[in-house]
Amino acid sequence: MLTTPVARTALRLARVVSLLVAVVVGSFWLMAASPVDPVQAYVGADVAAIGPEQREQIAERWGLDDPPLERFAAWAGNVLTGDLGESQIFGEPVAVVLADRAAASLALMATAWVLSGVLGFALGVLAGVRAGTVVDRVLSWWAYLLASAPTFWVGLLLLYLFSVSLGWTPVGGAVPSGTLPGEATVGERLHHLLLPAATLSLVGVSPVLLHTRQAVVEAMASDHVAFARAQGERGWGLVLHRVLRNAAGPAVVLQFATIGELFGGSLLAEQVFTYPGLGEATTQAALRQDVPLLLGIAMVTALVVLVGNAVGRVLGRVVDPRAAVLAA
Repeated sequence: MLTTPVARTALRLARVVSLLVAVVVGSFWLMAASPVDPVQAYVGADVAAIGPEQREQIAERWGLDDPPLERFAAWAGNVLTGDLGESQIFGEPVAVVLADRAAASLALMATAWVLSGVLGFALGVLAGVRAGTVVDRVLSWWAYLLASAPTFWVGLLLLYLFSVSLGWTPVGGAVPSGTLPGEATVGERLHHLLLPAATLSLVGVSPVLLHTRQAVVEAMASDHVAFARAQGERGWGLVLHRVLRNAAGPAVVLQFATIGELFGGSLLAEQVFTYPGLGEATTQAALRQDVPLLLGIAMVTALVVLVGNAVGRVLGRVVDPRAAVLAA
């Protein structure tokens, strides 16, 4: 058995590497198996305007006519040297595209992640403390409704209400129309960030709320809470000192585990709000057969999810040692 810290660390690293390889191979296989002509996807609507010679030049430039295994081997060899390749869509190194798009997506997803975690935990505690009351039923119903609502549907609903009907928020984009990204003020960026972040936050609240509610209900029915009540503790003081820590551990683990779902939701939210982030770049890469960009995004996303899960397990054990069982 692997009992030493070094052996356990080596095993975890091996798992991370194997998962990254599986994600990359699976993504490449799906792209290679696609019936879409890569040259046609690259050219787009102008495919009828190019001749056979231009088609051959495009295929030769990007290696689109090479066998799939040869293309993958060439890409993997470059990755081992630190080169993620060049994006066919943007005509820039994949690393540069990822850095530019990640800046916009990071602000969106970080805002939504924090808001959904804080709001979900607070409402979950409230629902658990008021279990069986009207407050609990309303919050639970709201959580189940949001859990079953597609992200794009929530985004379209908010877009119609606040942008089209009320005119309070921009229709789309990360900065005002006609403004260069570097010239936009912080207030303008936050104004454009508000609605996409609200969409992801509302969708992400449900799992944290429901799990926190269940943890609070179980904690309120535990022996140590009954003993505290017998000692005279009541109200929110009892919840603060005897219940919150028991509920916080699973909530922390779950919050970090939802990073992957958050990225998946951002794919749809960025399309609805035409937000120029990684989600929009992923959609373009898939539709236009930009294999180097798609594989780069897949690697970065998988790595972020794996690191997020690891951090969640560590913090969960710190907050509540019993969360280690849930995180295993």
